[in-house]
This record gives sequence, structure tokens and C-alpha cells, in this order.
Amino acid sequence: MIDGNEYRKVLGKYPTGVTLVTSPSPEGPLGMVIGSFVSVSMSPPLVGFLPGKESNTWQKMKNENKFCVNVLSDQQENVANEFFRRENDPWEVVPWHESPEGLPSIDGSLASIDCSVFDVLEAGDHWFVLGEVLGAEIMETGSPLLFLGGAYGQYRGN
Repeated sequence: MIDGNEYRKVLGKYPTGVTLVTSPSPEGPLGMVIGSFVSVSMSPPLVGFLPGKESNTWQKMKNENKFCVNVLSDQQENVANEFFRRENDPWEVVPWHESPEGLPSIDGSLASIDCSVFDVLEAGDHWFVLGEVLGAEIMETGSPLLFLGGAYGQYRGN
């Protein structure tokens, strides 16, 4: 079996897009930064993401049965960082609005994808959350925020 540190180094060579998965809750909106977002199926339209089993945010989100995937732009590194910090409530400084499905949608994101929970599968030390797409929209033009080798980056297309 591969050593955990070596595994992390190898996978650190593969870039991931940075998304912010959000959900409403009785206490107010919830959000978590996710790099493990993937398109799963066209028919039915399914997407997925993988929160850690220890995630307190996912524990609260799962009861809502709906979530919004916000595709962050390369101008929104600060948004991602606000949701990593624990000192302040990120919802006080990150602008957002309700999507057509009533989900928290982050202003300035490239796209938002509203979903209902289709299934949740056990995947090692994570959950694989499958979402059925209820609606999606392109919100801004620009390039996505990427994560590669432990740092944020930008896509430099031709």
C-alpha cells in the first residue's frame, strides 16, 4: 500500500478546480470549500463532491437535502480563504444572494449549480455526495480558481 505522504505528493501534481458548496440551514447559510467536485452523468444530470467524514459543515448540510456548487473564479481566492478561517463568520463579508432554488449563491462566481441530494455513498474517509442538478447558470466570465501543489493558481489558456 502506498504511503500517505507519497500519495499526497503524487496527487498534488494534478490541478483541481475550487468550488464553494453552500446550503441553507435554520441557523443561516452554510458553506465549505471543495476541490473534489466532478460531473457524473448527463442523464439524469448528476454531479458529485466528497466532503470528509469528520466535516462538521457536511453534518449540518446533509439534513437540508439541497446544495449549490459555486465555481469560484481566479479573482475569488479571498472568498475561499474566508471559509477556511475560523475567526469570523464568512457570510458577513462574502456577498451572496439566493438562487432560484433558494440556495446561497456566491456573487462573482463563474457558475452556480443547484442540486438536490441524489445519494450519499461511503468512500473511505470521505462521503461521495451525488447531487441531481435542478438548475445551473453561468454567472460571470473569466477563469476558474485552481489548486495545485498546495497553492492556488490560475488557468492560462491560449
